[in-house]
Amino acid sequence: MNRPGRNDSCWCGSGRKYKKCHLASDDAGTTSPPAPTFGRAPSASRRNAHLILDDEGQEGMRAAGRFNAQVMDFIRPQVKAGMTTDAIDKLVDTYTRDHGHIPATLGYHGFTKSCCTSINEVVCHGIPGADVLQDGDIVNIDLTSIVDGWFGDQSETLLVGEVDAVSRKLVTDTFESMHLGIEAIRPGGRILDIGRAIQTYAHSHGYSVVREYQGHGIGRKFHQDPGVPHFPDFEMGQFIVEAGMCFTIEPMINLGTYRTKLDRHDGWTVRTADGKRSAQFEHTILMTESGPEILTLTEHGPQRGHTF
Repeated sequence: MNRPGRNDSCWCGSGRKYKKCHLASDDAGTTSPPAPTFGRAPSASRRNAHLILDDEGQEGMRAAGRFNAQVMDFIRPQVKAGMTTDAIDKLVDTYTRDHGHIPATLGYHGFTKSCCTSINEVVCHGIPGADVLQDGDIVNIDLTSIVDGWFGDQSETLLVGEVDAVSRKLVTDTFESMHLGIEAIRPGGRILDIGRAIQTYAHSHGYSVVREYQGHGIGRKFHQDPGVPHFPDFEMGQFIVEAGMCFTIEPMINLGTYRTKLDRHDGWTVRTADGKRSAQFEHTILMTESGPEILTLTEHGPQRGHTF
């Protein structure tokens, strides 16, 4: 990787100066060069009229969110110890195609699978394969569906068998942090409010919040403005949210350091730098005149206030 200058924009796309972002971790060898990723930060956002969905667009996003939630309800009860992550992927792919829709991750910047499966210390973008789920694992299933050209996007961290109390609490608190982030935003509010609510809660429970990967605008494109940091980023966080905007909130919360490392072999898998566990939840949100509407609520999955 050719390093940027100290005062240049960081390579990760956060919009921050390199010296205030990845310089220290690059010097320490705890981060890796960027690859095309699903949730890496876009450039700092400005107000853009094209991000406001009309009534037809909002209904399109509601339909995509409903179907994506349906896929999550389908896959959740089937995830068990002894199952490979590739088996999960095949179930997701078949179910999505049998209903006439498209798994968005397949072929995205060369990604070879129809969902992401991130186990234990894997923060995000785990590639389904021969890995076998073990009793006591936690695994994040990240699903995105294209329904009539619109993208629905969500993830859940699932418990595999008997999971230790520390990991269960991490999952519960990550789920809570996502909902606090959702509840923190209103029309006319700043993206900053989301990250502040998430980080305040996470830090109060002794966790760290991943900075390199974040939420994003979504609609007819998988990733677009605004970027949604899960910590109070005072540069990107000034973006004003307006009614009609769609975006994801998807905090990644770690037991140890917030720093991550990218797998140099596959170019996708992101792990915690210290090998400690990470959990994530994600919903697609439509901002309405009266507040945030969650488009990816599931019928049979965990609801606000759930304890894992």
